Parts: sequence; C-alpha cells; structure tokens
Amino acid sequence: MDTSFLTYSAVGKRVRLSRIMSRGRAVVFAFDHGFEHGPRDFAPETLNARAVLEKVVGQVDAVMLLPGVARLTWDLWAGRAALILKVTGKTTMRPEEERLIQSPIALVEDAVALGADAVAATIYWGSRYEHEMLRDWASIKSAADTYGIPLFQLAYPRGPMITSTYDPEVVKYSARAAAESGADAIKTHYTGSLESFKLVVEIASGTPVLMSGGPRRSRDLDFLVDVYNAIKAGGRGVVVGREVFQHKNPRGMLRAVNAIVFDEKEPEEALKLVEQ
Repeated sequence: MDTSFLTYSAVGKRVRLSRIMSRGRAVVFAFDHGFEHGPRDFAPETLNARAVLEKVVGQVDAVMLLPGVARLTWDLWAGRAALILKVTGKTTMRPEEERLIQSPIALVEDAVALGADAVAATIYWGSRYEHEMLRDWASIKSAADTYGIPLFQLAYPRGPMITSTYDPEVVKYSARAAAESGADAIKTHYTGSLESFKLVVEIASGTPVLMSGGPRRSRDLDFLVDVYNAIKAGGRGVVVGREVFQHKNPRGMLRAVNAIVFDEKEPEEALKLVEQ
C-alpha cells in the first residue's frame, strides 16, 4: 500500500481505529445511560460506574463513555480497552418536545487530554433539530480531522415523520446520511433481518457499521440472533450497553457476544456461554 500521500491526521485516524478494531471487528461497551436515561436503567448494584466497568473491561475492545465517567474510571480501562469519548448528550429531564436534540457536552480536545482513541456524536435524523446537530457535527468533525481522531456517528432516525426507528428504509437513509456527512464509523439500529441490515451496510459504502444493542430483550437468544445476523450481514461489530450491565451475568453475556462477533459461533452455541 502506498502511504506516502497520507497526512499525519489520516495516519492518526487509521492507527486509532485499528486499536478499536484490532481484529477487524469490535465489541464496544456503551455506558452513557446515567446521563441519557437517568436512574431508571440501574439496579442498586449497578449505580456505581466503577462496579459496572470492573465486570466489563477486559472483555471488550472499547468503552464509550462521557468525560466525567471516563475521568473517574481511567485506571480501569487504560491499557485494557480503547476509549471512545461521547461528546454530545441529552437528559430525559428536558421537556419531551425538546428531547430530539443532543447538545455538546465535551470537546475533541477533551478526548485528546483523556487519551481517547475516538469520539462519538449523535444525530437524530429526521428531528426538527437536525440542522442544529449537523452544525455541531461539522464543528466536531473539523476538530477530529485536525487531531487525527476517528469520529463515530450514532445515527438514529427519530422525528415526527418517522413511525418506526427500526424501519429498514429510514435506517438505511440514516446510515447513508452518516456516511455522507463524514462519519468514520456508524452505530445504528438493527433492522430486524439479515437481508435488510445487509442493505444498511451496503448503503454506508465502506464506512464500518456497528449494530446498536438497544433495550434489553426478554430472551437472551433473541439478542444473540440479532448480533449473529448483523455480523453475517457485514456489520463490523456491536455496541452493547443494557444487554450487558442489566444482565444477571454480564461477563457471560460478553463471552457470548465475543464468540459470535469474532468466532462466528451460532447463537444457540453462544448462549451456553451466558450460563457458564
């Protein structure tokens, strides 16, 4: 490969992304729920962020955290998992009509200071506030490009014209919009089938697509089947949160997810690892 044309920042992005996807794929643990959802997501034993991350780090390629929790837990993830710093967010204490916008809560420079390997920002495609989030996105992207830091887009279709955020057509549109707006990797909803998610991957045109774990399923097997199909469809990994930290056996669930993502184990076989 001729790399003589690459800029310093282009090399930096490739190096950092390779740390997150060192095996070509990635299992990422997202843990922004305390900010995004509040106490409702946590059982008493999961209230403390350190208690959760102690069970997770070592079994994931990266953790996606907000800056405060990243600072408070650095000794747990440093050298053991890459850090993806989420630089936008919102709370559910806002008026409901204003919850379809994410606000800047950190700078790319904060990611540099914390030693992060990537940053992440959310866009709600279809929201009445889409233009404001895109303006923030452009600013974040400019800084990320300057520092050579990969930028993940959490591309979620949400708005008055969208009846289902899992509709394959709107997820495809969101994935393409993410790629067109310069995302280095995309986290988005699973569309319900291997065939439809394959089209999501294809329309992203080479930008890595990772499946969003989403709310906890009633059956572990249902979630593992979704992970399996997302990988078979060409997905480059999964970003999990509630399916892990709300589970009675977080380590077991991560063993199962890793077995599917990296070893392409069948869901039924991987399920046995949850129960070990």
